[in-house]
Amino acid sequence: MNLPKKIGVLTSGGDAPGMNAAIRAVVRACAYHDLESVGVYRGFQGLLEGDFNPLDARSVKNIINRGGTFLKSARSEEFRTVEGRKKAFRNLKNENIDALVVIGGDGTFAGASIFANEFNFPIVGLPGTIDNDINGTDYTIGYDTALNTVVEAIDKIRDTANSHNRLFLVEVMGRDAGDIALNAGIGAGAEEILIPEQNMGRERLLESLSRSKISGKTSSIVVVSEGDQIGKNIFGLAEFIEENLKEYEVRVTVLGHIQRGGAPSCYDRVLASRLGVGAIDALLRGETNVMIGIVHNKVTSVPFSEATKGSNEIDAELIRVADIISI
Repeated sequence: MNLPKKIGVLTSGGDAPGMNAAIRAVVRACAYHDLESVGVYRGFQGLLEGDFNPLDARSVKNIINRGGTFLKSARSEEFRTVEGRKKAFRNLKNENIDALVVIGGDGTFAGASIFANEFNFPIVGLPGTIDNDINGTDYTIGYDTALNTVVEAIDKIRDTANSHNRLFLVEVMGRDAGDIALNAGIGAGAEEILIPEQNMGRERLLESLSRSKISGKTSSIVVVSEGDQIGKNIFGLAEFIEENLKEYEVRVTVLGHIQRGGAPSCYDRVLASRLGVGAIDALLRGETNVMIGIVHNKVTSVPFSEATKGSNEIDAELIRVADIISI
C-alpha cells in the first residue's frame, strides 16, 4: 500500500486522562516525518460531518497536562450504518486524508475495523479507557490517573469513616473489569474488594466484616466495582449489610465521573506519548487495522480483532495479596 502523507486523528467513546497527550504525540510525530495531520472533532460523528481542522506541532502545545480531549468525543449512530460510513469515507477523500489514528476503547476499535475493511483504509488505534479492559496491552491510557484519583478519594473517605466508626461502600468504575477496584482497594488499604470477575457472595462478605469488627476494627472501607454481582446495586448491598450486621452504620459513596477527570499522571503522559509515536511508526511500516499497546514495557501492535474488551484476566496474585493484607 502507499504510505500515508496526511493523517487524521480522533478520539471516541468515553474520555480518559492522557488522550490529549496521545493526540499531541501523533501530531508531533507527523511533523517529525514531514506528514500533514488533521484533527477530527467529535469522533466518528466528526467524520460524517467533515468537522476537520489542520494541526501542526504548535497546535498541540500546552495540552499534555490537560485531562479530557480537546478534539471532543461523541457517539454516532449514523456511523453504524453502511450509508453513514460511505459518507465518512467521501469526506476523508475530499480532504485528502489517507490514514487515521483513532483513540478509544473496544467500541471505537470495532467501528474502525469495519471501516478499514470496507474501504481498504489504513487505521491504527490507541487504547484510551480508564477501565484497563482491552486485550493486547498491559495498560490503557488513563488507567493510572484514574487509579490515583480513586485512591486519593478513598483516603479522604477513610478520615470520615474513622471519625464516626462507619462502614463505607465506595463504588468505582468497572462494569466488566475489576482492575480499578482491585488495585485501588489494595493501594488504599480497603478491608474488602468486590469485583465482577470474582463473586464473593453475600454470606462471605458478612463473615469478613464480622471478623473485622471482632478483631478490633472500628471502621471499614469496602471498594465495589460497578459491575460486581453481589447485589442489584450498591445501595441494595448497603441495606443488606445494615439488616444483617446491626453494629455497622453504613454509608455509600459513588465516585462516578470524577474518575475520568483531572490532569493525567506522569505515567499516562509517557504512555500516551510512546503509543502516539508508535501509531505513526506503524502506519509508516504499512500496518493497518491494528492497535498499538504496551506489553512488558515494549510498544507492540495487535490486530483489532484481538483488542477486545474484558479479555484480560484479573491478576490472581493481586487477589491473594488483597486477602492477606486486609486481615
